[in-house]
Amino acid sequence: MAEYNFKEVESKWQKQWEESNLYKVSNISDKPKYYVLDMFPYPSGAGLHVGHPLGYIASDIVSRYKRLKGFNVLHPMGFDSFGLPAEQYAIQTGQHPAITTDDNIARYKEQLKALGFSYDWSRELRTSDPSFYKWTQWIFKLIFNSWYNNNTDKAEPIETLIAKLNESGNQELNAACDEDTPAITAEEWNNYSEKEQQLLLLKYRLTYQAETTVNWCPALGTVLSNDEVKDGFSERGGHPVVKKKMPQWSMRITAYADRLLTGLDNIDWPEPIKEMQRNWIGRSNGAEIDFAVENSDEKIRVFTTRIDTIFGTSFMVIAPESDYTQPLTTKEQKEQVEEYVNIARNRSERERMSDAKNVTGVFTGSYAIHPFNGDKIPVYVADYVLAGYGTGAVMAVPSGDQRDFDFAKKFDLPIPLINDAQKITETEADPTKEGKIINSDFLNGLSPLEAMEKGIQEVENRGIGVRKINFKLRDAIFGRQRYWGEPIPVYYEDGIPKLVPDDELPLNLPKIDEYLPTEDGDPPLGRAQNWNYSGKSYELSTMPGWAGSSWYFFRYMDSQNSGEFSSDEARKYWQDVDLYMGGSEHATGHLLYSRFWTKFLYDLGIVEVDEYARKLVNQGMIQGRSSFAYRVNGENKYVSKALKGSYSTTPIHVDVNIVKDDILDIEAFKKFKSDAKDAKFILDNNKFECGWEVEKMSKRWFNVVNPDDLVERYGADTLRMYEMFLGPIEQSKPWNTNGIEGVYKFLRKFWSLYFSTGSFRISDESPTKEELKVLHGAIKKIAEDAENLSLNTSVSTFMIAVNELSTLKCNKREILEPLTVILSPFAPHITEEIWYLLGNKTSVVDASYPVLEEKYLIEDTIEYPVSVNGKMRAKINFPADASKESIEEGALNNETIQKWLDGKEPRKVIVVPKKIVNIVV
Repeated sequence: MAEYNFKEVESKWQKQWEESNLYKVSNISDKPKYYVLDMFPYPSGAGLHVGHPLGYIASDIVSRYKRLKGFNVLHPMGFDSFGLPAEQYAIQTGQHPAITTDDNIARYKEQLKALGFSYDWSRELRTSDPSFYKWTQWIFKLIFNSWYNNNTDKAEPIETLIAKLNESGNQELNAACDEDTPAITAEEWNNYSEKEQQLLLLKYRLTYQAETTVNWCPALGTVLSNDEVKDGFSERGGHPVVKKKMPQWSMRITAYADRLLTGLDNIDWPEPIKEMQRNWIGRSNGAEIDFAVENSDEKIRVFTTRIDTIFGTSFMVIAPESDYTQPLTTKEQKEQVEEYVNIARNRSERERMSDAKNVTGVFTGSYAIHPFNGDKIPVYVADYVLAGYGTGAVMAVPSGDQRDFDFAKKFDLPIPLINDAQKITETEADPTKEGKIINSDFLNGLSPLEAMEKGIQEVENRGIGVRKINFKLRDAIFGRQRYWGEPIPVYYEDGIPKLVPDDELPLNLPKIDEYLPTEDGDPPLGRAQNWNYSGKSYELSTMPGWAGSSWYFFRYMDSQNSGEFSSDEARKYWQDVDLYMGGSEHATGHLLYSRFWTKFLYDLGIVEVDEYARKLVNQGMIQGRSSFAYRVNGENKYVSKALKGSYSTTPIHVDVNIVKDDILDIEAFKKFKSDAKDAKFILDNNKFECGWEVEKMSKRWFNVVNPDDLVERYGADTLRMYEMFLGPIEQSKPWNTNGIEGVYKFLRKFWSLYFSTGSFRISDESPTKEELKVLHGAIKKIAEDAENLSLNTSVSTFMIAVNELSTLKCNKREILEPLTVILSPFAPHITEEIWYLLGNKTSVVDASYPVLEEKYLIEDTIEYPVSVNGKMRAKINFPADASKESIEEGALNNETIQKWLDGKEPRKVIVVPKKIVNIVV
């Protein structure tokens, strides 16, 4: 048999694929379209480890399979190439981030191409390329020049708003706008100066500048979004983050809150992702109510979804950063409140909401007045209330809310009951919506649902509040005080933001001397020399990391089009992504912002769809399998795993790349760990066995496996199939190189089907019934698996088929040629070589998926388990069309069954067709 030389075969075909532009796809085709997209990666300096390609391999298999099924498949790749790591490196070394990024991308592309992915590289894009971010800036301008009309429930050009203001002012407008937007008449609007008009329009624009409480990270020198902060520290680098008020660009994503929520019902995305977005958007129906403050003209407006519980209010809580905090704090309480606020400011919203165990707060010194019964209610500051949700103040009902209950217990506050079905304990509140309302004046005797409606009506009748739908979702901060990002296409005239004209886009990043803020505290762009628009200052912030990723999927449709966002023809043909593959960690970041931008572009008629991805699949994480050598405490001695019980030892992480089948390469370990150079190693059966544990794949634990090493040792096809073989694509699983040998041997066995005595030998003889059954069983199962992404079971199917065909000594073209086609999405290199040897003049990717013929899968005989008194005693084959009577007769006459009957007459014989025979004696 000719030996399979994977290095030679893989390099040969990768070169030919690239030279022939095999995977280049046209926007003009009579074929149905299928758009498969991977979340494009940030090109880090470390390159890919074996966990990264998991989703890429799965999506590539689907792409190749769909092409075989007759689809015109768009499968592009690019890079989310603006990012903090390159800028941090620039700060440290002075090297421009573009150089670092380009180097990293070259490394990524080399690794991706080595794995044989069918990407159309002619459509490659990079978010840091001016030819790409020109259109990101163009979209920003569209958003700036739009407002949200609640009556039409969509974004409209700002000119339509100006027309309404000219005609009738804003008193009848139903629009998404700032809460402090003044009511004006048409006359007042028309008497406004140009500057006054522009300032008012900023309160309606879908991207705007405003004084905002932000997550400020001094170490990174920038503002971070909520999803980039964890437990008070930046997700990137682990630096402290504080709350700070700053003028910031924001995007009015809140205008789309309801559509983002309801749209989840129309897309095939994982339910956990949908649930995370639902919770992040956080729609709630209720009322806003005003509570007067004793001896003050202040009023505290609260939002509640449970107005039925209002008579159970025994205290109020305001957020530390609330605008209420300062005016409600008395002179006597000022020092305590300020100290508490400073501590709370350094905790993230996520941390504050998740930390239910630590109950903290401080009394403001003020009392609110209950709007219905006139009771005095103490007002506290506590960090479990957020300024960004509702009004930043809550009416605390301790009998019905656990956090209020815990607070009341801590500060010895009353816990009045307001429902006859409540069963509170010493440690738990009861938020029941059963029973009847009690101790609640005009609400007494009503069910909670009835009381909610009655309470809202009473609030509106008394003029002390309004019915309200609220969302937890906040407007998205859209600015970074960094260099390496898209410049915001804005300049300032008399303090008013103006847009850079379209014909001057892209607004390119200027050169600067260093990548730090200026001495005056301006962002790094403040260092640029002569960077202005006709003498007027440009915006010095750059766009956030999620800007380019919010629309890149549309650019792939026509990525080289320099004259427009993408052509109408391309957008109408491709429309949306059929399969989107990526990580669940982006649930409330990229995956939400991208839906927002898509809906906006749809409103303006620029794209064909208001949801860009029909189906989303979150691939699981490949975890590291760490290896340990056991060092004897106090000695320069290491002991093999099985012997460590006789010693006091400490496990030491070992580079997994010097461990094979859990056996340590001792000489390599001595080089890996310098202080082990002269160590003594206690072996077990002349081997040093390592222990192991599943941990996150990380350089820190020396458990990172480089795919380059595995491709070099086993080949790309082996790695592709092995990653699929590890388990279901959606599940996390530990990496274990030990199992890769099995897949490697399988591919060699597949290769051997086509060779005899060292030569390629294929027979044109007609296949047997058994051979056709094996082939069509595989055709059916692989198609089902590809449609359902059950790709791990496909690998098992291939192994079984090849084993059975090897046993049958099958070398027939009518069997092996279709087998080559169905294996090609999984192992494209070896199948391309076989396809060529079979005499085909075009690539296997241009073949057609074999037609399934069910007739070959119909069984001639069926094996029946035969039981006597419930215990299986024999297995007997009967013809598939055998009658019940003949099956019964055959079972009773079987020699083995007669032995168990022992001459007794059966009382009953039960025959379940095609399943089982049960004899009762």
